[in-house]
Amino acid sequence: FCFPFPSQKPKSELVRTSLRLLTSSAYRLQSECKKTLPVESCPTTDIQLVTQQVIQCAYDIAKAAKQLVTITTKENNN
Repeated sequence: FCFPFPSQKPKSELVRTSLRLLTSSAYRLQSECKKTLPVESCPTTDIQLVTQQVIQCAYDIAKAAKQLVTITTKENNN
């Protein structure tokens, strides 16, 4: 994944935390989605569990994105 953020480390701990959540959730989402692909070696994939994990990852991504928007909006208004 390539995120359009500056290469320097953000000063705000809240921004760093949100970025970590966004990044880790995106990688988890990618991993969970790969589990949905038909693979002969793993026919016992619990699709309901995988679906729940995908939903949780998507929620975490949305949460992190909202945090970043809130933080940057506040910083820009100051």
